[in-house]
Amino acid sequence: MDRRSFIKLTAITSTSATLASCGNPENTFIRFVPDEDIVPGASVFKPSVCPLCSAGCGLTVRVMDADADVVVNGQAGLKRISAVKKLEGNANHPLNQGALCARGQAAIQVTYHPDRITQPLKLSGKRGEGKYEAIGWDAALMELIAKLDALAAAGNQKALAFAMRPGASHRHALVEQFLARFGAPGPVTFDLFGDQVLRRANALSFGRDQLPSFDLANARSVISFGADFLGTWNSPVAHSMAYGEMRQGREGMRGSLVQVEARMSTTGASADQWVPCTPGTEGVLALALAHAIIAAKLRPGDTAGRAGAQIDGWAAGLPAYAPQQVEKVVGVSAARIEQHARRLVELSPSVAIVGGPALAHTNGLFTALAVNALNALLGSVEQPGGMYFTPRLNIAGGGQAAAPAPTLDKLADAAVQVLLVDGTNPVFTAPPAWKVRETFEKIPFIVSFGNFVDETSSMADLILPDHSFLESWVDAVPESGSKTAVASVAGPAMRPDRKSTRLNSSHVSESRMPSSA
Repeated sequence: MDRRSFIKLTAITSTSATLASCGNPENTFIRFVPDEDIVPGASVFKPSVCPLCSAGCGLTVRVMDADADVVVNGQAGLKRISAVKKLEGNANHPLNQGALCARGQAAIQVTYHPDRITQPLKLSGKRGEGKYEAIGWDAALMELIAKLDALAAAGNQKALAFAMRPGASHRHALVEQFLARFGAPGPVTFDLFGDQVLRRANALSFGRDQLPSFDLANARSVISFGADFLGTWNSPVAHSMAYGEMRQGREGMRGSLVQVEARMSTTGASADQWVPCTPGTEGVLALALAHAIIAAKLRPGDTAGRAGAQIDGWAAGLPAYAPQQVEKVVGVSAARIEQHARRLVELSPSVAIVGGPALAHTNGLFTALAVNALNALLGSVEQPGGMYFTPRLNIAGGGQAAAPAPTLDKLADAAVQVLLVDGTNPVFTAPPAWKVRETFEKIPFIVSFGNFVDETSSMADLILPDHSFLESWVDAVPESGSKTAVASVAGPAMRPDRKSTRLNSSHVSESRMPSSA
């Protein structure tokens, strides 16, 4: 007897036993034959990519057999499927090397969360109330297509807008090509923890419009200005791995960390010295350190080159930033400033990091430029133990480029008629002064591709939920965190749920199954 015949026989036997012992046969579950061979209790490991932040860490996905509640031709039953049970870091991935943060570990709940949307919804109440009714995919897509056709027929393709998270990926490139061919502006990008200020500063200081990477493993001294690089900032898993090497990976040498910030973070709790400073004065402190280094002739000021030229008074030795003059402004004594300045030079190679709250003030660009100039003065740019820029991959191809998109705060002036929203929640996260909610209320037709009803998707006329990252192809092209260019692509780890709104790893529901089931 082959395996499939045995399963059929046990399914019939189990059903007969249930019918015999139950007085309500219409409520019984039937065991349907699985579409693929699944070995009970045996784990299968598949690759994937974590999408919960821009770091792009590689995943190893543990897949095992599980029971799913299904409905086939109106009959409720059980079916054995392959379901994701656990996420771990991919040991072969150059970024996270097998490690994974707590947020990545919890990413499995994107698929199994009980509030997840897995079928199209159409607005049935007022915008923002979150009242929707389920509709079919064909009807939902036809409604969206009709709106796009109407824009094209009127020659008003520029009235289409697409809002999404920033970051290089094949998904982003595909969206941009679609918008370009349709005749619409490029995607409007927004992220709560965006680093546009630091990218702009790096473009001015070094000619590189991207986030930096740091060779912490080979550094002897690190000073961080507000960047919680061991907690949430940039690529925390890659930073933590390198930080461990800096502290314990070299026999007889233990790197030093100084954290400058107004509120203690995870990184501050791990530092050798935590230096509280007045919020918004991190850039002033960085220039005070540079002044002390130049005044003591520890490093010549002209070595800062282009980065130093961005700072007023750099060529004159920064007379306005003498430690004795700024100590009351920054809240750090002149003696301590001079001590830190000397240690940065003596414990070479050293590197300065800036990010997070330090760049959230109105003088954020000044702060980023000041820390860049300090790094250039220390000779840490593109050097072992310093900062560098991950080589970028061109994934856009030779397709037509879309027209420049308006920024989110200027979207109200763009006369948008149709708005598509993918993976971002600006109604909740954007500054109130931008009046994003008020802008969205004036847009005639909004479509969200989100998996949950949040503040932004509740403004949508249609919700067309995408598969979770475990159910679809996923990719990432990390901007930083590695010395080499990295591009990660992985296929689905499990089959997508087709309609259910409630999932978990051992109880998975769906409404439509292949006819062979």
